[in-house]
Amino acid sequence: MRRAATLVVLAAIVAMATLACSASSSAPRRASVRVGYYLSLGDSLSVGVQPDATGKSLPTGQGYANQLYAALRVGDPGLRLVKLGCSGETTHTMIDGGICSYPAHSQLAEAVRFLRAHRGKVSLVTIDIGANDPDSCISRASLGAVVSCVTKSFPETVANLTKIMSSIRAAAGDKVRIVGMNYYVPALSQWRDGPLGQQLARLSERLVVGYNKLLATVYQQFGARVANVFGAFHSGDFTDQVRVPGLGTVPRNVAAICLWTWECAASPRGPNEHARPIGYGVIALAFLLADRG
Repeated sequence: MRRAATLVVLAAIVAMATLACSASSSAPRRASVRVGYYLSLGDSLSVGVQPDATGKSLPTGQGYANQLYAALRVGDPGLRLVKLGCSGETTHTMIDGGICSYPAHSQLAEAVRFLRAHRGKVSLVTIDIGANDPDSCISRASLGAVVSCVTKSFPETVANLTKIMSSIRAAAGDKVRIVGMNYYVPALSQWRDGPLGQQLARLSERLVVGYNKLLATVYQQFGARVANVFGAFHSGDFTDQVRVPGLGTVPRNVAAICLWTWECAASPRGPNEHARPIGYGVIALAFLLADRG
């Protein structure tokens, strides 16, 4: 119920933003507003990717960056959103390029160039990166293979993220607010597949807990706050049981994954780890709380 209430609050904020924009467009301008920027960086979540009716994952205007921007604009009408995110991006490709096309070659180089060109005008930077780095580890055939993969992947991600954050902070300056995020656990959907799936769900949750701690350590090292998306999705709650139409009674974290992402959706849209609009709203609220906290 508390989660539903917070989502209603976010929806109200977004609604007020829409009304404010409509009113400002029809009313005579009395004074020019100061233009500032919110820079969104990251992977597919930062560009609001969702599956279409054929199952193809495409960027949308319903992602967390769009919803967060709408909420922030209520009190800052001169704010502009700049999205540089790239679907499929890893910490490695964010540094070196190779997936999406940028004038500066890589997303990081483009971000640094933008921040330097708009020094003093950027008020907020959000970033989610790293989800695609260890993704393949979860699908390994044995526990030993998973551990071996993670042992190699995690340190590389930390090193890359440290380089990314160092460059962003240097280009942005000390006063710019930066908020990174931790991740929810798409593999919780495997809980529905019986004892083996439940074992994989629990293992995945433990891995993500450890991974999120590493991400948070790097973000905080550079004065960035962390949006607790893991907590917002109740990702560690295997105890509370929730009845979900079509699924039966499942742990709260499984219910959240099934209701707020496309992981449990029928083909062709599912299974797909990306958030639904309501899920992106949950993420946006986590960013808003971190930024205001």
